[in-house]
Amino acid sequence: MKRFFVFFSACFTVVAGAQETGSIAGKLTDKEYNNEPLAFANILIKGTTKGTTSDFDGLYEIANLDPGTYTVVYSYLGYETVEIPNINVEVGKVSTINVPLSASQGVSLDEVVVTTVARKDSEVALLLDQKKAVTLETSIGAQELARKGASDAATAVSKVTGISKDEGSGNVYVRGLGDRFNITTLNGLPLPSNNTSKKNIDLGIFGTSIIQSIGIDKTFNAANYGDFGGANININSRDYNGSGFFELSAQTGANTEAVGVDQFYLNDGPDFSGFYNSDIPNNPFSDTFSTSWDRETSSTPINSSFSLKGGDAFNLGGNTRLNFFAVGSFSNNNGYREGVNRGAPNVGNGLPNSDFDYERYSYNTSTTLMTNVGLRLGTGTALKYNFLLLNNSQQKQEEFSGIIDREDDAPEGGGFIQRATFDRTTLYIHQLLGKHDIGDNFEVNWGGAYNYVKNVVPDRRQNTLLPVRNNRPDGPKSFALVSAASENHRFFQELDEEEIAANLSATYKFKKNEEDFDGKLTLGYNGRFKNVDFDATQFNFQFLDINNQPEVDPRNIDAYFEENPLSSGLYQIRTFRGPASFGGALEPQTYGGEQQINAAYLTFEYKFSPKFTVFAGARGEQITQSINWNTVIQGEDSNELDIFEFLPSLSFKYALNDKQNLRFAASRTYTLPQFKERAPFLFQEEINQDSFGNPELKNSINYNFDLRWELFPTSSEIISLGVFGKLIENPINTFLVVSAANDLSYANTGDNATAFGAELEVRLNVLNKEKETENSVLKESLSIGGNISYLNTNQELDSQKVSEETNLSAAFTNTEAPLQGASDIILNGDVSYFTEFSENKNLRSTLAINYFSERLFALGSTGRGHLVDKGYATLDLISKAQLGKHLGIGLNLRNLLNPLIERVNENAEGKLDTENPAVPGFLEDGPVTVLSYKKGINLSLSLTYRF
Repeated sequence: MKRFFVFFSACFTVVAGAQETGSIAGKLTDKEYNNEPLAFANILIKGTTKGTTSDFDGLYEIANLDPGTYTVVYSYLGYETVEIPNINVEVGKVSTINVPLSASQGVSLDEVVVTTVARKDSEVALLLDQKKAVTLETSIGAQELARKGASDAATAVSKVTGISKDEGSGNVYVRGLGDRFNITTLNGLPLPSNNTSKKNIDLGIFGTSIIQSIGIDKTFNAANYGDFGGANININSRDYNGSGFFELSAQTGANTEAVGVDQFYLNDGPDFSGFYNSDIPNNPFSDTFSTSWDRETSSTPINSSFSLKGGDAFNLGGNTRLNFFAVGSFSNNNGYREGVNRGAPNVGNGLPNSDFDYERYSYNTSTTLMTNVGLRLGTGTALKYNFLLLNNSQQKQEEFSGIIDREDDAPEGGGFIQRATFDRTTLYIHQLLGKHDIGDNFEVNWGGAYNYVKNVVPDRRQNTLLPVRNNRPDGPKSFALVSAASENHRFFQELDEEEIAANLSATYKFKKNEEDFDGKLTLGYNGRFKNVDFDATQFNFQFLDINNQPEVDPRNIDAYFEENPLSSGLYQIRTFRGPASFGGALEPQTYGGEQQINAAYLTFEYKFSPKFTVFAGARGEQITQSINWNTVIQGEDSNELDIFEFLPSLSFKYALNDKQNLRFAASRTYTLPQFKERAPFLFQEEINQDSFGNPELKNSINYNFDLRWELFPTSSEIISLGVFGKLIENPINTFLVVSAANDLSYANTGDNATAFGAELEVRLNVLNKEKETENSVLKESLSIGGNISYLNTNQELDSQKVSEETNLSAAFTNTEAPLQGASDIILNGDVSYFTEFSENKNLRSTLAINYFSERLFALGSTGRGHLVDKGYATLDLISKAQLGKHLGIGLNLRNLLNPLIERVNENAEGKLDTENPAVPGFLEDGPVTVLSYKKGINLSLSLTYRF
C-alpha cells in the first residue's frame, strides 16, 4: 500500500496554473422542424483545427480559446452553411451563440442570439474584477479552489493573505481578529450561526461543490452591515449558464492517525447518516435512558464522499433564458487524537490542576442539497431563487486518564473521565434575488432571505471514576469519592434560530463615458430580524451511600446501573434545578431574544479622471438586541442593548498606469456582542473549559485604515503590497473570572486595542507553452503564488474597568496583551503545474503550504500567563487527471508534515518530571504544555464521471 501511494504521488507531480482562456457555447436548432434541437451538426473556428459537434439536445461548447475575435462556421449535410463573424472571446467569459439552421433558406444575422456571460469562477475573471474595482475586495473562485484542493469554504478562505483558520473549527482569523469581528453572507444576504458559541456560521460546512466564488472584503463598504472589524466574507453560490451536464463523483480515503489505532470506538446511538436525534425520556428520573454509557466498537475508519450535480440552460424565445443548477452530496470522515490535556497551572509551583493523557475518536458527516434557478427576461431583468439545505454532524468519543484535581479528585493519578458527544446542525436557506436595469442609467437590486437553523446536542454522556484509594492510582475504581453530581451526567441541548433578511438598492448612473459611466449614486436599505431560542437540561447522577459503593469497570459502566437500579439508593438523578421531588426540576435552563437591525446607506462613486476614482459612503444603523433568560446562575431576567451607529467610509483608487493601482480606504465600524456572550448560562462544552455570559457587555467601535499598491503584469498575475491599521475602542475578550471555579466569561477588557500590519501577495506565471498538433493546440503551464502578512497587535487590560462596568471580577496577570488569535506571521504558498496530453487528456497538480506563527488563545489572569497556541505549517498535494472527455481521477494528500498541535501556558514555572510520571513534578522553568495532539495525514482518491 505504501509503495502504491509513493508511486501514485510521484506520477502526479507538482502543481497547476490557471488558463487565460474563454469559450464559445450555444444551441443549434432546425428551422425546418419547428426549431427542434439539431444534433451532430459541425461547429468550427474558421482558420483553425478547433471545433466540435452538437449533441442530442443541439448543444455544443468549444473551450480553452485564447482571447480574440473569431469567425465560427456552422454546417450540416443538406443545410445552408452559416458563418458568424466577429465573435469576441474574452478571458474568463462564455460567449453564447444560438443558431437556427435551415435546408431551404439562409439565416439572417438578426436571427442569431449572441450573449457574453462572465465566468465568475475563473481566476483570471476574478483578478480582472479586482483590478477594475474601487474597493479592496479579494476573491477566490471555483477554479482556484479546485486547483488548491480546498474542500470547504474555511480552507479556501485560509489561502487568502492575512487569514488563518481556527484549529478544530471552520472559523477564521482575519488580520488577527477572530469570529466576533467578521461577518458572513451568502449572495450578499446574512447567514445565521450554527453554534451558540460563535457569531458566524462554520465555513467548514460549505463544501466547494456549491461555491462559485468567495469574496473577502477586508475594508468596510457602506453597502455592507456595520458589525465588521476583520472582513466581510461573501459566498456566491454556484449557478450555471452553459450547455447541459450531469456529473457523478465518488471519493474514498483515510486518516493515518485513525487507521493507525488497533480499534476504533464511537458512541452508542448515532448512525452513519448524521441525522440522528434523541429526545429526553418521558420519565428521566426513572433511569430510562436507552443509550449505553459505554463506548461502541466501530468499523474500519474509512472516509468517503459521494456527489451528484448537474445544470442546464434554455432559451425560451427572444432574450429570455432559464438556467438551473443542482447538487446533492454526502461525505464523512474519521479522526483520532492522542496527547495530553491539562488544566491551568497553579500560581507559584506551576503544577496544572488537572493532568490527563487524552484520546479522542471522531466521526463527522456533511450532507448538502442545493438548487438554484435563474431567469433572465430580456436584457433588463434577472431573477434568481436559491435553496440550500446543510446537515452537519460531529460525533466524539473522548477519554481522559490521570489527575482530575491535584488537591481533591485522584490527586496522584488514576482518575478516568469519558464523554460521548453527538452534535448536529441543520440549516435551511431560501433566497430570492432580483436585478432590474431600467434604461441605460438606472438599476434596482433587491433580495430577501429566510434562514432557519437548528442545533441539537442529544444525550451527551459523561462518566467520572476515581480510584478507591488515592495512593493506589492503578487500583480499582468507583463512583464513591466523586463529589460533584455534574461529573456524571446526560445533557440535552437545542438551539432554534430564525432570521429574515432583506436588501434593496437603487443606483443612478450619470456622465456616460466610452465604456460605462463616470458617476454612480446608490441609495439602499438593509434589514435583519432574528429570533433565538435556546434550552438545555442536564440530568446529574449524584452518588450516595459512599461506604457501600461497589467497584466499577471503566469499560463496562452499564453493568453498574443494570445491577444497581435507582431503587438501590446508591445514587439519585437530579437536574441543576433539583431532584425529582422538586416541582420545577424538569424546567430547562433557557435564553432567547430578538435582534433587529435596520440600516440605510448612501454611496457615491465618481471617476474624476481616467486615473482617479473615489468611492464614499455613509451608513446609519439602528440596532436593538433584547435577551431574556431563565438560568440557575441568575434566575429569570432580561436585558436590552439599544444603539444607533453612524458609519462613514471612504475609498479611492489611483491608476498609476494600465498595470498599476494605488488604493486607500478608511472607515468606522462596530462589533456587537453575541447572545451567548450576554446570557448568564453555564456552558460546559469541553473538559477543563467552562464559560458563561455577561449581560453588561457593550459593543466595540473600530476605526480601520488601509493602503495598497497593486501591479498586474498580465491578466493572470498580480504583485501587491499593503499596509493597514486598526484602532478598537472597548475591545471584547474572553477572560478567566476570579472565582473558585475559574470559569471563563466575556468583558470589555480595556479602553482600546491596536493592530498594524503589512501584506505582500505574488502570483506569477513561470511557464506558458503551446504545442500545435494535427487536431489541437496543447498547453503547458507552471505558476507560483504566495502571500505573507506581518501583524503587530496590542491591547490594554484593565481589571478595574471590568469590575466597575460588570458584576464580574478580573485580575489580569499583565496590563497589555496581543489580540486574541493574532499571529505575527501568516504565510501561504503554492506551485501549480498543468499539461495537456491531447484535447481531452490533461494533468493538473498543486503543492500548497500554509504557516502561521504562535497566537494567543486566552488572556492570562490571577498570576497565570497567557494560553498560547504554537505555530505550525501544513503541506498539501492535490492532483487531478482528465483521462478523456468524461472520466477524471484525483489524488489528494493533505497535512503531509503532520505537525504537533500544541497549546502552552507561556509563563508557567516549571517542566514536567518525565522520569517519575506517577508523581508529576517540575524541574526547571519553562512553558507547560496544556494540550497536544497530531491530526494525521489525510489521503483520498477520487473518481469523477461527466455525462
